[in-house]
Amino acid sequence: MPTVSPVNLSAPLLLLLLLLLLLCTTHTTMATNWLSLARLPRSRAVSGAAPCARLRGLTPGQVGVCRARGEVMESVRKAAEMVIEECQHQFRNRRWNCSTAPRGINVFGRVMNQGTREAAFVHALSSAAVAVAVTRACTRGELERCGCDRKVRGVSPEGFQWSGCSDNLSYGVAFSQTFVDEPERAKGLSAGRPLMNLHNNEAGRKAILHNMQVECKCHGVSGSCELKTCWKVMPPFRRVGVVLKERFDGATEVRLTRIGSRPALLPRDPYVKPPAARDLVYVAPSPDFCHLDPDNGIPGTAGRRCNGTSRLAPDGCELVCCGPGYRAGRAEVVQRCSCKFSWCCSVRCQQCKNTVTIHTCRV
Repeated sequence: MPTVSPVNLSAPLLLLLLLLLLLCTTHTTMATNWLSLARLPRSRAVSGAAPCARLRGLTPGQVGVCRARGEVMESVRKAAEMVIEECQHQFRNRRWNCSTAPRGINVFGRVMNQGTREAAFVHALSSAAVAVAVTRACTRGELERCGCDRKVRGVSPEGFQWSGCSDNLSYGVAFSQTFVDEPERAKGLSAGRPLMNLHNNEAGRKAILHNMQVECKCHGVSGSCELKTCWKVMPPFRRVGVVLKERFDGATEVRLTRIGSRPALLPRDPYVKPPAARDLVYVAPSPDFCHLDPDNGIPGTAGRRCNGTSRLAPDGCELVCCGPGYRAGRAEVVQRCSCKFSWCCSVRCQQCKNTVTIHTCRV
């Protein structure tokens, strides 16, 4: 009977293998762990040499950014809160509803470790949130190194005067690139997942840039608008979320290839056109999210509410519940009714009880 001889590994070789394994298993888990800043109490400092070193969700490079640019870190904490809130709003009626893990620094669970379209959306939304939060702080005068964008000056082709305090998006975008992209650039750009993350990070920032708005004010006698001054403002973050959700629905599955000596992501299906810079891309198919999978942070859909009157829409019970496994029940809800507007800007309403039908996925 043949025998298998044990393999003796030298200590240096064993250490090298352990380091390689650590790099492979921690890269994808580290990229969005800074979102765990949203779980810190408001009293917890997020800037300064000692506090930065204790922020478990940051990579070493992000700790360096925290120490060098401490005044911006409160905006980063706010961005983390924005990501969770907006993600849960956009996906509230989907199988995957951005549910958060009960503990730990991987806020959305291990599903973020996979190169799925869900991970693509979170990366895009995260980079956009940092850019928005930092830009808002600039406009409000909360940061010493930036303020309003004074480069927007002169007369526009439409005839109005650029003036006022335009949002300094270029500063917010630059910081987002420095902070959010750091985990990917630190590991090199020869693998598919870092390239995917960087592409989606940039797509998130472009969702702001391509939806900038103009606000104006008229100057003149009795509102004649003899002179109109205008300035540029960012879109509401809800609008950014809507745009990225649309990109999520149309995301392109890609594979790593080379164009000359340069690594690149191209559609896995050769008949699909290459994604634009504003599109989201992913490298791995998504799980079905139907069944409980605690190891990957998937709560399943048992007990979830769904829309029993909609068959083919994403919030329909057949899709949310992964088949016809849902039940209908009656519930009494309290709603405001018979509202009346008073003469001085207040609204008075009564409380009315109504019985409604509620559909939930079977356990």
